[in-house]
Amino acid sequence: MTRIVRLAIIVLVVLSCTVLILFETIQSASTQSKSAIELPVSTDIAENIDFGRHFRELGVEGAILIDDLNRDRIVQYNPQRNATAFLPASTFKIFNSLIALETRVISDEIAVLTWDGIPRKIPEWNRDLNMRQAFKLSAFWFYQVLARRVGHEQMQKWVTQAKYGNQKIGSKDDIDKFWLEGELRITPQEQIQFLRRLYNNDLPFSKRSLSIVKDIMVMEQTPDYTIRGKTGWVGFADNVTPKIGWYVGYLEKGKNVYFFATNIDIHNQKDPSARMELTRRCFKDLAVL
Repeated sequence: MTRIVRLAIIVLVVLSCTVLILFETIQSASTQSKSAIELPVSTDIAENIDFGRHFRELGVEGAILIDDLNRDRIVQYNPQRNATAFLPASTFKIFNSLIALETRVISDEIAVLTWDGIPRKIPEWNRDLNMRQAFKLSAFWFYQVLARRVGHEQMQKWVTQAKYGNQKIGSKDDIDKFWLEGELRITPQEQIQFLRRLYNNDLPFSKRSLSIVKDIMVMEQTPDYTIRGKTGWVGFADNVTPKIGWYVGYLEKGKNVYFFATNIDIHNQKDPSARMELTRRCFKDLAVL
């Protein structure tokens, strides 16, 4: 074998090894990427659908994201905002309910907590409540009691284990307010990821806890569809700005599910009602409602 032939063989071997290493690296990166992305990769703005006009007509700034499970597509307005993190406000009550049930700080959705007698802005809050009622009314004091009973260590454990938002709940002193004025942040995209996992029973909670929370989330039920969701209002307290409104959940119709996250700026008393109106209008555009 001549020196040139030996050199050529060595070069081919080196090139083959290099190609193999590159292939394995790309394949590994692709696998990691797929496991990290829970939403469909492609973002589909449906032809001839302008969600933005609803925001303009109602005079609000914001964003909406709808995840069509069967078609594996996302239809959205204002994608930059949908990737922006905000305080979850009362949308955290979905998660808070799961933790409270799982840790047995409350036995079920009909167990009653006694009102502390302190009058609050919402008259319906000023009475004894069970979880089903407190969730519907978004009673702040009720969920403060649950959070204090869970405690900082357990709360952090579950938030981390479930990978909720940025997973930051602050110090022990923040245990009963971190979702309203603390460090916790979540994007509309992450809200959708969380809701998908809730629907698929893919969160680190028992089927019993998941089933109860799904049940108390029902906001509207007809023979044709069921909407499960939760509203939220960042800045309900006067000292918190900016004021942001949430409406998140999922709509079940036939054999399909549509996950949604609506997020708007709140400037006046009329804006909060726009959260649900915007969502309904967008679903009508998609011929879902």
